[in-house]
Amino acid sequence: MPTSQPETSGPSEERATPDDLLHARTGTEVSPEDIVLASGKDITPRNLEWAKRKLEAEGPSALDKLLP
Repeated sequence: MPTSQPETSGPSEERATPDDLLHARTGTEVSPEDIVLASGKDITPRNLEWAKRKLEAEGPSALDKLLP
């Protein structure tokens, strides 16, 4: 029995998101929790300490470095 598959096509330049829209920061402060979540880790005391150190060393751009 054939199954119906939606028609797929390659990526379109019209549908690609511009790089300047991919950044997460919107002028708000970046928290250690943001860093932990962006890294794909669970929020634990150890991970929060790591994120605090990362924020101190790299500033808010630490979040942008973790996101694709």
